[in-house]
Amino acid sequence: MVLRGLTVEVPPRTVVCLVGPNGAGKSTVLKVASGLLRPREGRVLVDGADVTGQGPQQMLRSGLAHVLQGHSVFREMTVEENVLLGAYTIGDRARIAERVAFVRELFPVVGERWKQLAGLLSGGQQKQVEFARSLMIDPKVVLLDEPSMGLDPRTTATVFQQITRMRDAGTAVLLVEQNARRALETADLGCVLDLGRVHISGPAAELLADRRLSELYLGGRPKAAS
Repeated sequence: MVLRGLTVEVPPRTVVCLVGPNGAGKSTVLKVASGLLRPREGRVLVDGADVTGQGPQQMLRSGLAHVLQGHSVFREMTVEENVLLGAYTIGDRARIAERVAFVRELFPVVGERWKQLAGLLSGGQQKQVEFARSLMIDPKVVLLDEPSMGLDPRTTATVFQQITRMRDAGTAVLLVEQNARRALETADLGCVLDLGRVHISGPAAELLADRRLSELYLGGRPKAAS
């Protein structure tokens, strides 16, 4: 048993981040939500519809897109081919063209490197290709698992800027991130997990200012208000 009576809600056009120590159950939440794991109890709801126990393909059709830890681009395929893989459930070519135009505008580097092999891109650029691929189905929620893993600070900052752009473009995001302070600075709402339960939750700005949370999970005192 990893998750214990946990409830997480992701409102539309909102970034919700899950933070907490290793083993708290953060990635497990995403795997249950995307259908990679089937819960013993509890429910997964999308717009009020119960989708509990559906497999990953059905969850994708329900509007949940999952970007896994690490890099998941196909290195020997072009950026275009990688992105179009995200549209395999769409049968309407006009709709696919519309989504391609959308992601190329949202992530300029994707459009600029459209015909290049994905394996030639930097780690941060590959992550943007993954983001673009996840948005091809126009999901209700994108599940992001440790998007900054293995990236340098400058590239990490760019990735978090792109997460904000996804939110501003209308997509809700459920974010798991080991860099708790950076995640809370980006998110609208935050949940601190501990031993499979939500230990603290609320507006991300308030969690950043919580002295107890700062000492336990953020590695120091909270920043002074400006």
